Amino acid sequence: MSVLEVEFSDGIALVRLNRPDARNALNPELIVALANCWAQLQADADVRVVVLTAAMGSTFCAGFDLARYIPLLTGVREPEDDWDRAVVEDPGLAAKATLRDTDLGRPLIVAANGHAIAGGMEMLLAGDLRVVATGARLGLSEVKLGLIPGMGGTARLARLVAPALAAEMLLTGNPIDADGALAAGLVNYVVGAEKVEEVALELAATIAANAPLAVQAARKVMRQAADLSEAEALALESAEVTKVAATEDAQEGPRAFMEKIFIIHSMKNPPPVFKGR
Repeated sequence: MSVLEVEFSDGIALVRLNRPDARNALNPELIVALANCWAQLQADADVRVVVLTAAMGSTFCAGFDLARYIPLLTGVREPEDDWDRAVVEDPGLAAKATLRDTDLGRPLIVAANGHAIAGGMEMLLAGDLRVVATGARLGLSEVKLGLIPGMGGTARLARLVAPALAAEMLLTGNPIDADGALAAGLVNYVVGAEKVEEVALELAATIAANAPLAVQAARKVMRQAADLSEAEALALESAEVTKVAATEDAQEGPRAFMEKIFIIHSMKNPPPVFKGR
């Protein structure tokens, strides 16, 4: 059984963690599989949106596998197989796998159909949109183990929620529930666990139907603007507007829109066909 499943359909890549018996914890095999998967998706121009979810169970991801991965890093456990050797030889694989040091360059929807804890929470924070299951607990528990979040959790949480909530979650290590995360603006939707993947794929389909270069440019400005002054952010926006306006897709969208309005029986006209160029 593969620890990671990947499916492709209509510009959407669905990535599913598949270690339900281990709460989808990140062991060396899954770390290597995720790092390789993200590299492949980055290079695939046909992928417009990525959805990250997990095999059904009570937990989306419980973070790193404390029995397999942490002792390996500290030298308490010697490498036993090729997966172990890979993460020892390249310590940066974990940061790539959890999306700390990986930007897919296109929207990422994280569909947490269960609890997201520690490294699982950090992958949730790496998403652009988040759909979580009713009753899910979301938290960064590292301080309870004498650690701190090391895969983007400290930096990203403070950007996504109010400072008071970020401080409470990071310093106590206590999780919040899905409804609290929704109220805090941390997640987009809270639905039953059996609906999480469906809702995420509906969002992905809506995004994938849009002009991919425009979506990617809007995402780029949105993500980078927080680190820039207003003037710098507006300059970046202007530069991306100019680039997108010069694409074929920028001509296709208005053309289809005008046909829909002015041509008889326009409602039967096909929608714009965006080609990403």
